[in-house]
Amino acid sequence: MFLALLELRAARGRFLLMGSVVVLVAALVGIVSGFTTGLGDDTISALRRLPAAQLVFSSDARSDQFARSLLDEKTAAAWHKEAGTETTPLGVSITRGTTNRGAEVDLAAFGVDPTAFLNPSVTRGKSLADAAADSVVISAKLADEGVRVGDTLVIDRLGISLRVIGQTERLSYGHVPAAYVPLKTWQRIRFSTPGAPASATATIPDQFSALALRSPAKTSAATLDRRHSTTTLTKEKAYEAAPGYTGERVTMNSIQVFLYLIAPLVVGAFFAVWTVQRQPELALLRALGASRRRLLAHTVLQAALVVVLGTVAGAVLAAAVGLLVGEQVPFSLPAATLAVTMCTVAAVGLAGTALTLRRVTRADPLTMLGANR
Repeated sequence: MFLALLELRAARGRFLLMGSVVVLVAALVGIVSGFTTGLGDDTISALRRLPAAQLVFSSDARSDQFARSLLDEKTAAAWHKEAGTETTPLGVSITRGTTNRGAEVDLAAFGVDPTAFLNPSVTRGKSLADAAADSVVISAKLADEGVRVGDTLVIDRLGISLRVIGQTERLSYGHVPAAYVPLKTWQRIRFSTPGAPASATATIPDQFSALALRSPAKTSAATLDRRHSTTTLTKEKAYEAAPGYTGERVTMNSIQVFLYLIAPLVVGAFFAVWTVQRQPELALLRALGASRRRLLAHTVLQAALVVVLGTVAGAVLAAAVGLLVGEQVPFSLPAATLAVTMCTVAAVGLAGTALTLRRVTRADPLTMLGANR
């Protein structure tokens, strides 16, 4: 222990340089993890908060199901009768609108039955239950963009006017703030022809994107799917139907994996060079009676101090970046995620020191006793 600390002090410049590299790698991994979580939340938070266990789509929609799937009331009634659980229709589509105060916003319209279990709870104002058909409950993200309870929101090109009656949590879908409307209103938004009179509702089909099941179907979902030409996914599996979710996850996770591979290589390379430079000192310690186990503990302790302290500093830096960016970008780094990420960085960093341990144990005491003369 004493010798390890003594060497750290004597070669503090080198160890500070190595520690700085560990700090930057750990901070970068933490920041990437924060963006991975933040982007995921910004893509699927509205889906994640749905109180549903499974979602049923039409069988012809094999990707981007929320955009491509269409089910009708006949299918919904059959599922409700045979599934043995509560069911309710769900419509999802992305559109644009302008408020009466001139705020232009994008919104992900979620069409729900106000009397069913998908009706969202509100943090301000009133919920959709018992509200008029032209009502809308907005995400807090839309409030950040200038939409307020009491405003009138007009859907672009369709002329459909919605009255903002309530506000819910910060929920979004495909990086677009969520807004909840009655299912009939959603159908007007989804199926109306731009430029057509607002009263022309006779041609609007009674269809929706998916059927939500409150709990898993008691009858085999595969059996019901074959019977009704549908595809049933768990809510978690349905996240992949959100636009961009899979691609973003693969990209960000790939970056994290490469950083986890870089960390042990950098740490291992540094301690490999450091061990080569210390061969005479290691040989002297062996000649003085130090065991191989003691030399190994000496080397591992130095590596642990550098890696752990550097990782802690990197965690602080990553958390500071999260506080700095705030809610301006999709960044989320909960304490549990940060702790797991930093533990992984420290573990792979220490694994890199294994590259040096063999050379430490091969230090020859005869070197200092003149065997090479």
